[in-house]
Amino acid sequence: MTKHTRRNIVRQVPAERKYTLSAGIAEEIETQLKDSAKTLEKFSSESASQILQAARWSVETYRQGRKLVICGNGGSAADSQHFAAELVGRFKKNRRALPALALTVNTSDLTAIGNDFSFEEVFSRQVQAHVVAGDLLFVLSTSGNSPNVLKAAQEAKRCGARVIGLTGRSGGKLKARVDLCICVPSEATERIQESHIAAIHAICAFVEQALFP
Repeated sequence: MTKHTRRNIVRQVPAERKYTLSAGIAEEIETQLKDSAKTLEKFSSESASQILQAARWSVETYRQGRKLVICGNGGSAADSQHFAAELVGRFKKNRRALPALALTVNTSDLTAIGNDFSFEEVFSRQVQAHVVAGDLLFVLSTSGNSPNVLKAAQEAKRCGARVIGLTGRSGGKLKARVDLCICVPSEATERIQESHIAAIHAICAFVEQALFP
């Protein structure tokens, strides 16, 4: 399609049709934002105590000279990296770096383990390599049923580490395999991920305030 053709198509759309599309998009955006706020409000009222416990365990882990390790797939992989970056870099305060490792960033590890073993082992092999007793593993899975996340949780427990799950829906199989499960009361993946980020930020804020008052 040439630039001239595209311009002609745009000109052929009636003005009232453009307005209708814009109004529909605006309405959908408003609906999405209201749904997000509603989910976050419910999540806050139901899970504040679990988020506080996760924050306390994080502080305890750091005071014992240990580290946080985080993993997840897809959007949860990005959230894992975001979580680690807030701790290694900073959340709000200029302070010393805190040890946090996202198991989603080393493509050589991921592809070598996936190729030589299986995709289900991409996190558990790294947990075996890096996690020791006293560490704290956060596992993120919106469904609570990701096989590689379940295996990572199992391996971390074998290593003597605590495991916190960030999940959604009913918690899935992950709920029974972690020491603490923070479950977002939603079936929508995007709502679950938004609430996970809110929980992560709350934990980071608590950690900074506790360790660097």
